[in-house]
Amino acid sequence: MKFALKCVAVASMFAVAGAAWSQAKPAAGAKPLAGQTVKVAFIDPLSGPFGNVGQSILKQWQFIADRYAGDKNPAGVKLEFVGFDNKSSPQDSLNVFKAATDQGIRFITQGNGSHVAGPLIDAVNKHNERNPGKEVVFINYAAVDPTLTNEKCSYWHFRLDADTSMKMEALTSFMKDEAKIKKIYLINQNYAHGQQVASYFKDGIKRKRPDMQIVGDELHPLGQVKDFAPYVAKIKASGADAIVTGNWGTDFTLLVKAFNDAGMTLPIYAYYASVSGTPTALAQSKGIDVSQVGIAHSNHGGEYGAIRAEYKKKFNEDFYVPQTLYGVSLLTQAMANARSADPVKVAAALEGLSVKAGVGGEITIRKSDHQLQQHLYIAKWTKAAPGTYNSEENTGFNFAGVKTLEPYVSSTPTSCQMKKP
Repeated sequence: MKFALKCVAVASMFAVAGAAWSQAKPAAGAKPLAGQTVKVAFIDPLSGPFGNVGQSILKQWQFIADRYAGDKNPAGVKLEFVGFDNKSSPQDSLNVFKAATDQGIRFITQGNGSHVAGPLIDAVNKHNERNPGKEVVFINYAAVDPTLTNEKCSYWHFRLDADTSMKMEALTSFMKDEAKIKKIYLINQNYAHGQQVASYFKDGIKRKRPDMQIVGDELHPLGQVKDFAPYVAKIKASGADAIVTGNWGTDFTLLVKAFNDAGMTLPIYAYYASVSGTPTALAQSKGIDVSQVGIAHSNHGGEYGAIRAEYKKKFNEDFYVPQTLYGVSLLTQAMANARSADPVKVAAALEGLSVKAGVGGEITIRKSDHQLQQHLYIAKWTKAAPGTYNSEENTGFNFAGVKTLEPYVSSTPTSCQMKKP
């Protein structure tokens, strides 16, 4: 999935424009596709329980595409992100994928749910086999099931977020030093991502803190629970010192609300605590200690800080999906290097591509499985320092970085046997 999150402080190649791309231009000052518009289908929920998340992320893609359009990217193109509502349903996703391709759109992006990403990978593979000359490239910005770049890896699929196993390597590396935590309750959404969070946590903590005890392992329906009070009662009765969750969207927000109603302040170790709506619920708590693993955090300065400030000023909303900047920088650099917006040529140019679009320096698409390699961060929910863009959802709080992990720490191996055209 989905979130996030990690940051992108783009360096300085286009200082005036405010963008930064590490690859050399195809020719001195050349913009090989200057003036062209390339459409990208955004296939995610725009209605239903997770509609607020999808609407927010689509807006962030569009904002970054506008900010780095034309002369502000190496290819000179304008990326246009077009929303297609999949209602969080795999079947609806396949329907809107067909609608997008029928409209001639040849790049797609999706992130909210590995249960959707898997069928989309299959659909893209079949489409490309059956329609030579009309191939589609899939940019996955947040669906983080490791199988998507292992057993189900595809030449046409590129993942911008760190996968569940990568984030859990980072999180358990941090948690092993939390001496006060001895009993953990796992609560996750019952689909690929949530199941993987539980599985990888058990494996990682067994290796790093064998004394830590799992006192609960709960999987609940995705996007269907309206009241988490019964789950919170079980957590309280278990005697847990902390919980670990990969929940996102309303499933995280309502979990926090149930915590608040029960007056619980048990530490939470999370993946997606900064997603739309959850910071507001956290701010209403009586001091919940929340740690989040992600590809960014609230207090990065530089280019990412400037992006957050501009977005906040324009929409009075938080910018929290740095993968949008990764996606735009990588796609436009690949188009510049290929001197083409043809998905076949762009896919070839994306393999192994590095750009300076990351907070910690270069990010690289690993050629063997198309998994982005990047820094990860542990951030804690805390009182925000002065600065409008630092305050999550105008709460006066944010996620401040407490630990940076170099890419090699969480760069898990791959079993991908990629079939290339």
